[in-house]
Amino acid sequence: MDAARISPFFGDGVAFRPRSSPFMLRSRSLSPVLMADSISLGETFESLTPVKQQSEKELSVSPVYKPTPSNRNLRTPHSGYHFDGSTRRFFEGWYFKVSIPEHRQSFCFMYSVENPAFPNRLESSVETLYRPRFTGVGAQILGADDKYICQFSEETKNFWGSRHELILGNTFTSKKGSAPPKGEVPPQDYNSRVLEDHMRLIGTSTYARTVKTACWEYSTRPVYGWGDVKSKQKSTAGWLAAFPVFEPHWQICMAGGLSTGWIEWDGERFEFENAPSYSEKNWGGAFPKKWFWVQCNVFQGATGEVALTAAGGIRKLPGFTENYEDAGLIGVHYEGTFYEFVPWTSVVNWEVAPWGYWNMSAENKMYKVELEATTKDPGTTLRAPTMEAGLAPACKDTCFGDLRLRLWERRYDGSKGKIILDVTSDMAAVEVGGGPWFDTWKGTSTSPELISRALRFPVDVDGFFDLVPIFKPPGL
Repeated sequence: MDAARISPFFGDGVAFRPRSSPFMLRSRSLSPVLMADSISLGETFESLTPVKQQSEKELSVSPVYKPTPSNRNLRTPHSGYHFDGSTRRFFEGWYFKVSIPEHRQSFCFMYSVENPAFPNRLESSVETLYRPRFTGVGAQILGADDKYICQFSEETKNFWGSRHELILGNTFTSKKGSAPPKGEVPPQDYNSRVLEDHMRLIGTSTYARTVKTACWEYSTRPVYGWGDVKSKQKSTAGWLAAFPVFEPHWQICMAGGLSTGWIEWDGERFEFENAPSYSEKNWGGAFPKKWFWVQCNVFQGATGEVALTAAGGIRKLPGFTENYEDAGLIGVHYEGTFYEFVPWTSVVNWEVAPWGYWNMSAENKMYKVELEATTKDPGTTLRAPTMEAGLAPACKDTCFGDLRLRLWERRYDGSKGKIILDVTSDMAAVEVGGGPWFDTWKGTSTSPELISRALRFPVDVDGFFDLVPIFKPPGL
């Protein structure tokens, strides 16, 4: 069996370069998992030359590789890999999306590692010592027409991640006589360790419509991180995200970017230039008990790049008791400015159906925002790292949401003033996950005053640890 490469690269550009993989059907938990041989993720691209002969048009969308700079513009906190080497329950997951408006199609690339302290599938003696838990590395793609492909291995020994940069990779099966990479390598080095230039599906899934093959190569120029374009980028969950509280943590790594390249999906080729793109990540003990999410970079009604990310979930509070709270946020980027609505500065409200309807509103001292998303698409079941079953079917997504987003300045009396944005989309990504979802979830998110004051205090965690890098925790 051969190898697959998937490389999200940031800096002057971001790219995905998959290299091959036949997939094998393998059962895990209650549902089948599709498994391929190798996946490698790095962080910077300018260009790569595919193995096959290309036409002049194809060459115009071929990215160029160069190593990842650590001081790149728009780098967010928590770009690195957060695993600290301990045996506590831990996962980390990464998400990258490219939307192609002229085709009204999106491609979402998702990667995860679970309990990397254990390099091999757990034996009974190890489970007795550390309690049963799930290990593994997974890669999923939700692509055109909401079809799906997934690969998985229960071993984590060939997974690697940069401690402080968005560079990661995993090899399921290396080429005979070659050691799997343990860090970012140039394309020619990587190409010497893989065999094919596509991914091939063998078997079927019981919970999603699958494709048989996929390959892609594209680069991305970041436009928005998580903050004002000309300012230091922010931690999505505030400076406390540097510590293992309020897990799982969440970081938007690139609220908006522009991608150029090509994707072949089940034999159909999509070529694109300056396609809107997005990336985020999660890490901690497991996904929230219940959550929803809305994200969009393709809008009608405004000039320039607009990016929306909104979500809510039930998260565990720090301490020894099983206490939970509702948490939600809305982030909008427009014309270089970041409009942030988070629990420690704003009141965030939502009404979300078990499927098909997402309504959120929020206000702070300066602005008000409202969004409403709907879909008639049935959605596709995706996997997420869970405490109970590992990487298991736990959420439902579609990239065919209809969305309206409105943003106002706030008058002195709290009413809506000048409108800043009034835009629509028919390409919003929407999701519900966890549960139970018996009926519509109505929630409000505000932080206790003590926590709000702490999070509003201007703590420069990155700056502090830059002075004493030896103590800098993994991930920052």
